[in-house]
Amino acid sequence: EQRDGAVGLLLLLHLGGAARVLHSLRYFDVAVSEPSPGVPQYQEVGYVDGNPFVRYDSESQRVEPQTHWIEANVDQEYWDRETQIARSNQQINSRNLDTLRDRYNQSRGGHTLQWMCGCDLLDDGSTRGYDQDAYDGKDFIAFDMATMTFIAADAAAQITKRKWEHDGAEAEHRKNYLQNICVEWLKKYVRYGQAVLERREPPMVRVSGKEEEDGILTLTCRAHGFYPRPISLSWLKDGEIRDQDTLWGSIAPNSDGTYYTWASIEANPRDKDRFRCQVEHASLLQPGLYAWEPQSDHSTTVVVVAVAVVMIMIAIVTGLIFWKYKLGKDPCPPQPAPWWMLMSLSLCREEQGEGWLLHSLR
Repeated sequence: EQRDGAVGLLLLLHLGGAARVLHSLRYFDVAVSEPSPGVPQYQEVGYVDGNPFVRYDSESQRVEPQTHWIEANVDQEYWDRETQIARSNQQINSRNLDTLRDRYNQSRGGHTLQWMCGCDLLDDGSTRGYDQDAYDGKDFIAFDMATMTFIAADAAAQITKRKWEHDGAEAEHRKNYLQNICVEWLKKYVRYGQAVLERREPPMVRVSGKEEEDGILTLTCRAHGFYPRPISLSWLKDGEIRDQDTLWGSIAPNSDGTYYTWASIEANPRDKDRFRCQVEHASLLQPGLYAWEPQSDHSTTVVVVAVAVVMIMIAIVTGLIFWKYKLGKDPCPPQPAPWWMLMSLSLCREEQGEGWLLHSLR
């Protein structure tokens, strides 16, 4: 008996390996039964290393480039072929929506079918593939290339599982795509966009701490401005990884094409010196370790002293202005004047009856 969530569990198992992803190719397809403005009946987006590079939707009816490096390296035959494939996928997924509505005994209403497939190149030279479907936001069925079987999330998906596993042809077809065709194209795309995709920008890391009213200290490690996307943030206590106590944020894109993320952990304030944030990224020769360093009273003192010095200087300059004015050696300073002369200027102009202060506020 397959339980709900099996497909998501399969993906988590794949992602839990020790090898690190060097490059990835993903295609995300979405078909809806009731399109609306801004939501086409069908759309398909391809990503290399998390960056969109091609897009198709049922309104444009064409696969179009999303980045300059793909547009500069393929010919019209490529776009015609990819468009034909996308149009076929659109028709197939439209029929699949009708099939699933019947299986779940649903009225026409609004329903969604999602499909994700793709492959990874890992730093140990190996590859892995993904192929899974979801219906109305829930796992439906996924292909497990290791066992050459399909994992069904519920009874309706069991029907598809039996059909696809009948003679093994469907499993062989998907394995060939994920293990060979997908990997070959991923390598081509990486070569086409090498200047962009293989650049290395190290993360800028900042560790902060906030003590809550209940006495618990929340330590947060933030990494931003890094590329490529894959990164690992871990909290260590006395050198031991504490993943079970760590809360992670998603890896999100910045407007400049880099990424940011965060990881936090709760600690006893007395143990703050025992914690370190460990950051692993392709741009780093070795993992970086970062500790929380609270701002000391010394830094606050420096700021206070600096402000006091500035105020003393303003007072001295203002005094000199009035001294010269009273002796008749210097009229009011000419305009415009520095901001620190505004008070003395306002008083000076008021004595001369020029109304300068009122004029300056208009």
